[in-house]
Amino acid sequence: MLSQADALAEDAVQYAAAFGVAPDEALRRLKAQQASTAATDAIAREFVDRLAGISIEHVPGYRIVVLLTGDQPVAERNSDGVPIVFRTGAKATHVQAVEAMRKHLIDLRSDLPNARGAGYDQRTGEVVLLVTRADADKFGLAAIRSRAEQVSGVPVRIAINELNESNMSVDGGGRVEGLNLQTNLRNLCTTAFVVTNGETNAIATAAHCPDELTYVDRDGTHVTLPMIGSWGAGYQDVQINSSPDSPDPFFYSNRGAGTLRRLVSWRNVASTRAGDFVCHYGESSGYSCATVELTDYAPPGDLCGGPCSPTWVTVKGPSCVPGDSGGPVFSGEIAFGIAKGVNRASSGQCLFYYYMSTDYLPSPWRLLVTPLRPRDHPAAGR
Repeated sequence: MLSQADALAEDAVQYAAAFGVAPDEALRRLKAQQASTAATDAIAREFVDRLAGISIEHVPGYRIVVLLTGDQPVAERNSDGVPIVFRTGAKATHVQAVEAMRKHLIDLRSDLPNARGAGYDQRTGEVVLLVTRADADKFGLAAIRSRAEQVSGVPVRIAINELNESNMSVDGGGRVEGLNLQTNLRNLCTTAFVVTNGETNAIATAAHCPDELTYVDRDGTHVTLPMIGSWGAGYQDVQINSSPDSPDPFFYSNRGAGTLRRLVSWRNVASTRAGDFVCHYGESSGYSCATVELTDYAPPGDLCGGPCSPTWVTVKGPSCVPGDSGGPVFSGEIAFGIAKGVNRASSGQCLFYYYMSTDYLPSPWRLLVTPLRPRDHPAAGR
């Protein structure tokens, strides 16, 4: 069982490789990422009427950037050695942009015949509208952007994307299999975290996985996990299956290596920042880490049992493939979400995946956690 310090150190190896820094500097930054959440939450409350976004920059140095509307400057601050800089001039607040997506941008069906996705970029204060090459060639990027901004009243950036999206097809982070009753084929999924309703412990995965699942342990043991309930419309993609052998809040961050972590807390979606470095385990792609890109993402088409709400969070590829569905998204021993879908290039390469925040677990279910002990606190030395 990894301690909190060792769990972050494992993620720091991935961070060091991604950004070309020394392992000790990578570990310092991941500790700062966790410790700075309280500071950025306070900033969000302080500037609630002006806040366009909060993001983390990794290059050329590590810092937090706060984007505000208006032109009144704000002096630079510091959080445990991490600079916090303020940029002004955004045209709309985060709240205004997301409300515009809900009302307009995710339903431009009469204007754009092909599927489209939309998400919010907290780094630039823009709604990013993903359109197909066919629509771009037919209507023109400038015309699409002009029309989208006219309809929504907020800044829009257009990105060409083939919108080849699909769902990613007992401890958390485990392998589960089951029969898909629609195709009559066996499907592979990944479990996320142990959950509880206060009386019963169970296991969470994605709602688009088969109903009755068989958990395959590392030693080859098979355990049947009957379905308790499934929620898969709009803003949720979560299924809860009975798992009497899950008394503790454990999840595999790398099942192939036998790396087991203890869940100690979670990150609310409102506190998630563009640039947050998060990790993911999937039975097909394995253990990998990357940065959050778009918050408030609405996947295209009817992947959410109908139109999707702008509530999903995207994470940069390329490590995501079918079979990862339902896997845990985390940092250290903190839960971020449950993996849902993947956006791929025509070559099949993963451009990004997206997850459901654990905020949206169905009541009365909640994550089973063990509070940090003082010696395990991420700010403590190893």
